[in-house]
Amino acid sequence: MRVEEIVRAFPRLSVLVVGDVCLDHWCTYDPAEAEPSRETGIPRIAVTSTIATPGAAGTVANNLAALGAREVAVMGVVGDDGHGYELMQELGHRRIGTDLVCRSPLISTFTYTKLLNSVTGEEDRPRVDFVNTAPLPSALEQELVELVSAHAPNFDVVIISDQAETSAGGVVTPRVREVLCGVAQANPGKVLWADSRRRLEHFRHITLKPNHDEVHAAFQRAGLASHAQLRQHTQAPALIVTDGGSGAKVTTAAGEWQVPTRTVAQPVDICGAGDSFNAGGALTLAVTGDPLLAAYVGNLVASITIMQKGTGTASPDQVIAAAQEVPPPVC
Repeated sequence: MRVEEIVRAFPRLSVLVVGDVCLDHWCTYDPAEAEPSRETGIPRIAVTSTIATPGAAGTVANNLAALGAREVAVMGVVGDDGHGYELMQELGHRRIGTDLVCRSPLISTFTYTKLLNSVTGEEDRPRVDFVNTAPLPSALEQELVELVSAHAPNFDVVIISDQAETSAGGVVTPRVREVLCGVAQANPGKVLWADSRRRLEHFRHITLKPNHDEVHAAFQRAGLASHAQLRQHTQAPALIVTDGGSGAKVTTAAGEWQVPTRTVAQPVDICGAGDSFNAGGALTLAVTGDPLLAAYVGNLVASITIMQKGTGTASPDQVIAAAQEVPPPVC
């Protein structure tokens, strides 16, 4: 299929994003206002403006909406706090469904606070992150398990965003992951697609999309030595490993292929590149059933978003135009 045919089919699809949905706070500070606190003597960081956007699973959902998917919903847990209110507002503004998001006072909303220098425009101060390091409360975990069982089979595509880098505290707990794997096994014609930073080797029957570093970390944890072994170990329909400007390596039961990407000489911001790849790749896999084309379109989408500040998005017309610069893969 031509890229134009693929992207014009996206509006037929409904997509559920399950996982760690968070709030990105982009805070611009004025270094000239860094006067010391009268109480402590510690210089302050004087934030003069703030932009809030959905992050992690929210970035995936935002890209799905921008690509034209008919229905986009997120499923996860947010705190019953100010950050949670902001996050729900920002998701709603982007026509992303939040009916399957659990609100709870038992956790805080997963939030990245990024500090941008007003003079240089650069992020040059340590992030202030609001993270949950304790295991997900059992009542919330049970609620998620029931939501996954009841609703995930009703969507054309399910994307799992397992972004928590703590050993506990993430939404995709072993129980939630087990239910998702069961949905995949029971619905072999449905696209389930997982991006996991620290637990890739525990998924089963699901298309996996790690980056180069994540897949090698999974090798070490699982005692494996190759992409083919990891794919077989997880019984994944496909293993798609991204590697920046080198493109993506696709491994299936039929073999391995390297899918090149569009050349971008000076990326503006690579933040969220993997999330945008997930959106374009999973939609394409649902339309075509071809993991090589999924990697190809995922690469195109990411090549567009890395030319934008923050976690950008790509439109269908931008993807069609980008496809003129790099030929599709040949199996």
